[in-house]
Amino acid sequence: KDCLASPLFKLVLWAVVAGLIYHAVAGVKHLVMDLGIGETMEGGTRGAKSVLVVSAILILLAGVWIW
Repeated sequence: KDCLASPLFKLVLWAVVAGLIYHAVAGVKHLVMDLGIGETMEGGTRGAKSVLVVSAILILLAGVWIW
């Protein structure tokens, strides 16, 4: 229990979860692009920005959940 309550452990856990969240959201973007949506330069830029925004929101929510 002491290890799980440690701020260092929570920070490491949050970093790992953040990486997984970003990877999952970017993977969904690639699956959508495989369907032919967002294959233009404008669509790719919009998709990349969307991935960053959605990932940031989910990472913040994960941080609230972990802390």
